[in-house]
Amino acid sequence: MTASAQPIHVAITRRINPGREQEFQSALKEFFARSLAESGVHGAAMLVPPPGSGSAEYGIIRSFANVAERDAFYASPLYLDWKKRVAPLSNGEPDARELHGLEAFFRQDSPSRTASLRLANSTASKRFFARTARHFPLHGKWPSPLTSVLYRSS
Repeated sequence: MTASAQPIHVAITRRINPGREQEFQSALKEFFARSLAESGVHGAAMLVPPPGSGSAEYGIIRSFANVAERDAFYASPLYLDWKKRVAPLSNGEPDARELHGLEAFFRQDSPSRTASLRLANSTASKRFFARTARHFPLHGKWPSPLTSVLYRSS
């Protein structure tokens, strides 16, 4: 599969003006329904702020068949009308970036803990535990150091 033929996933974050959240969510649901009928659009999801967080940041994950379909969608009259419709509801321009693999689950919250380091740590931890579990069955005899750690009473 060539790079241009691979599915594309885009994460968009947008800050919504206070008091306009319900109006934005309703407009977005309507836009989703209309946009999913577009050629090359594979899916869309809305991410809302956690209740009580005080955050006004909403997320949209959108998937496309390929780069050409993504570009056609963002140039379409449907999308351009959507941008005009939500401009008064939003605080500034949205932030959009393309997602690759698991990076969607690892946001860079601070310069000291980059997303790539967290992803590498997660991958290394999974590999360690997968290899350990393969060598020590759940119902077999565990080595004594592991037994003392795993079965230590508190």
